[in-house]
Amino acid sequence: MMYTEILKQNREFQLCYHKGRSFASKLVIVYARPNKLPVTRLGITTGKKVGNAVCRSRSRRLIRQAWRENELAAPIGLDVVIVARAGLADHSSDELSAYFRKYGMPLLQRIFAGEDPMPRKKQGAKAN
Repeated sequence: MMYTEILKQNREFQLCYHKGRSFASKLVIVYARPNKLPVTRLGITTGKKVGNAVCRSRSRRLIRQAWRENELAAPIGLDVVIVARAGLADHSSDELSAYFRKYGMPLLQRIFAGEDPMPRKKQGAKAN
């Protein structure tokens, strides 16, 4: 990853989980928050629900490859944590890369701009 540093400290992951914005797909959950640094930092998490060690390692490789292919479109100055979901190891890196290209990077741009990545529709008052 040419322009991305790695998140290593648990405290940095926790800040992303609790203070950051998130969006999800069937393959991954992405948490992001501005870091006020001139660099984007990436963290990858794969839990035991993803599968055995081989599946978890494959999932991490798929995420790294998809990020590498799309990192030029990512805004600079974000902490991003990508959490693998169960079944990711059964997909190809092209599918995940296409998801990042079509949905992930535009949503990261919205987070960087301070907008809600997935705005909810407002509930209107019911007329009786």
